[in-house]
Amino acid sequence: PAQRLAAEVGAEAIDYQGKPNLDADMFIIAVSDHALQECLPHFNLDHKLVVHTAGSVSRDVLKPFSPFYGVLYPLQSLRKEMQEIPEIPFLVDGSDEAVTKYLEDFARSLSPMVARMGDDDRIRLHTAAVIVSNFTNHLYAITEDFCRHEHLSFDLLKPLILETASRIRHVSPAEVQTGPAVRKDIQTLDKHLRILTAYPKLRTTYLRLTDSIMNP
Repeated sequence: PAQRLAAEVGAEAIDYQGKPNLDADMFIIAVSDHALQECLPHFNLDHKLVVHTAGSVSRDVLKPFSPFYGVLYPLQSLRKEMQEIPEIPFLVDGSDEAVTKYLEDFARSLSPMVARMGDDDRIRLHTAAVIVSNFTNHLYAITEDFCRHEHLSFDLLKPLILETASRIRHVSPAEVQTGPAVRKDIQTLDKHLRILTAYPKLRTTYLRLTDSIMNP
């Protein structure tokens, strides 16, 4: 996949045992957080601009390898199976103002949504991203499992999922919260909890989220 992508954009793909072309303007190390620590010592990029793409890793992990370093973090969930690239906000940070400005301009060539953000705020936003993306998807997964066991079609819920997500493009999520918990509809909540007796983990999740909605 790396070689195919490099061919499409006129770049060069190497593994971290290879020797990079030092004529490049910038080196983007796009690997997992764990692999980042492992591969950095293999590169000799003295006085070259080097950036990583991790949301939860400090920019300063690159400091021992070059005086010019930074972060180019795409705040989006990306998969190689995607047919179209979605809108991608970029968060940038650099070792000095010149590097930050360079990364900002580069990111704006890729997306209209670009923000400068240091380590502390970036890890906070990364935390928020895990909650709204990973946790939400997990709720879909455990609900799909519930539907499967109850011989219900999860596909019937997909229009509701898309409609609910689309509402927050223009208003605060708190303003469009619906359901029995926000209405304090105890009778309906009790019916749901009786159904979920056979699914203790899902029932616990239901109770905790209900309490969070009723007692914000």
